[in-house]
Formats: sequence, structure tokens, C-alpha cells
Amino acid sequence: MKTSDRILIAATVAFGENGYGGTSLDSLAQELGIRKQSILYHFPSKEALLDASVADAIEVLAAALSEAVKSSEDGWDRIEKMVRRVFRLAIERPELLGLLREVSRLGPPTLTKAVKDLDPLIKGATMWLKDEMSKGRIVESDPYLLVLSMYSVIMGAATEGNLLEAIGIEQTPRDVVLRRKELLRFLKSALIQVPE
Repeated sequence: MKTSDRILIAATVAFGENGYGGTSLDSLAQELGIRKQSILYHFPSKEALLDASVADAIEVLAAALSEAVKSSEDGWDRIEKMVRRVFRLAIERPELLGLLREVSRLGPPTLTKAVKDLDPLIKGATMWLKDEMSKGRIVESDPYLLVLSMYSVIMGAATEGNLLEAIGIEQTPRDVVLRRKELLRFLKSALIQVPE
């Protein structure tokens, strides 16, 4: 594995678990068994390393959601598969979603760059929801605001286990399944058009 890839993986874990402020290039270099200058050779600053980590996390999230979309039908099936895929990603790579959660806390300029990278996903989801609303499968509302709200709710629920464990509340796989089921129940009752 290339050194730049090793650095990026370790940085994503560190930023996702410890936050931006709790991550130092010195400790990262020590963990990787390299010099800090090696990190700076590949990523000229801590900010550049964060930007690369965030861009990579968004790429992985986009690929996961794309996979869910391709394997689903329209309507509720697509929403359910996307939620399930995000929860699976939270289990497989919790640092990625932790990093994306950290980005929203950091604000500009990191958040501004992340939103720009997420824009194609947001636009695609907005267009899909608008179409689903016109077909009467999803309750009418502002599709753009709905996408943003769903992103926040799904990411929050998927990463809640990490936060609970950080404050000492043990999480089991059953807790994750129950949280996912409850979220799906909530989303279905809020979004799906009930036939009259």
C-alpha cells in the first residue's frame, strides 16, 4: 500500500474518532512509524489532510448509496435500502461517518468544501424525491429540504452508537438493529403517501 494511502486511512480514523482538534500530525506519524515530514510531503498541512480525508469519506458514502440505489426499486424500497446501507457503513467503517459528523461541527471552510462534494448526491436525491412526489408515492413537501433533513436524521441515528459508547453506554448489534428499525418506522410514517 502506498504511503499516501496509509496516511489517509490513519488520518480518517484519527479525525473520525478524535476530532480535528484531537488529532496531531506528530501522533499520526508516530502511529504510522514515519516522520511528520513524510506526511507533509504528501499532504502539505493538517488542513489539506483533513480535506483529503473528507473527500475520500464522501466518495465512499456516495459509492455505498449508489450501490443501494442500483439494487432497489423506486418508492419506499429505495429509501429503506439506502438507510440500511448507511447503517452497514456505520458498522463497517464508523470512522467515515464520524468524520462526516465532525465536518458539520467544524463549519467553514471544511464544511463548505464537503457540501460542494456532496452536491451531486443532494441534487440527484432531490430530483428523485420530486419525481416520487409527482407520482404520489411520497408525501408532498420541499424535496431539497427533505433531502437535507433526511441526511441529518439518518447520519445522526447511524452514528449515535459511537456517541453513546463514548460516554460509556455499551452498544450491541441488537441496539443498532433496533435503532435502524425505529428510524425506518419513523421515516415511513412521515414520507409514504397513505392511499385514501
